[in-house]
Amino acid sequence: MLLARTVRRVTRILLVRHGESEWNATGRWQGQADPPLTELGRRQARAAAANLGPVDAIVTSDLERARVTAEILAGELGAGPLLLDADLRERDAGEWSGLTRSDIHREWPGHLPDDPVLRGGPEPARMRHPPGWEPDEVLLARGVAALGRLAARLGGGGEAIAVTHGGLVYAVEAHLGEPWARLPNLGARWVEVEGDRLALGERLLLVDPHDVTVTVPGQI
Repeated sequence: MLLARTVRRVTRILLVRHGESEWNATGRWQGQADPPLTELGRRQARAAAANLGPVDAIVTSDLERARVTAEILAGELGAGPLLLDADLRERDAGEWSGLTRSDIHREWPGHLPDDPVLRGGPEPARMRHPPGWEPDEVLLARGVAALGRLAARLGGGGEAIAVTHGGLVYAVEAHLGEPWARLPNLGARWVEVEGDRLALGERLLLVDPHDVTVTVPGQI
């Protein structure tokens, strides 16, 4: 008697960082604040759609910069309805929300590893966080939960886009052993979801390098 084989289905989800926001353009840490996209950010989203194919679903963080990016992608791709999931939000940056790196150096001396006050110390400088900063494990848990819900909605197969934020993508990559590397606006990372298992796929840049956001030097 032959035993029935269990069919293992993999859902591929493309984690997409939103387009340039007004605070990206001025070098401000955003966290869960809700600044809108710039006109460049909207152009980035339209350009990114040209590099994407059909997908089974698009889900997005409910923050405006991600939601509007997703709306543009969905409109260009003819996909819908758009799904919202607040667990795809950026990390809560606590009292650093709205500050530039220079502001943090001035108001929170010694908290960022590149702070001049830490140079020349006996040990490598480590980042210290302000009140309200969302811990890595909390950020990761809600992000993984959102991906699991999306995979379940698709029945454990297919391909989808999740428009989210840099901090959440970094958390997933770090959890899966990937060294940190800056992800620009409309940068993306494939993630495979199979049951409760995650695996990293390829990193992509969905816009022409000339259209990548030029952030304020040394700020974010």
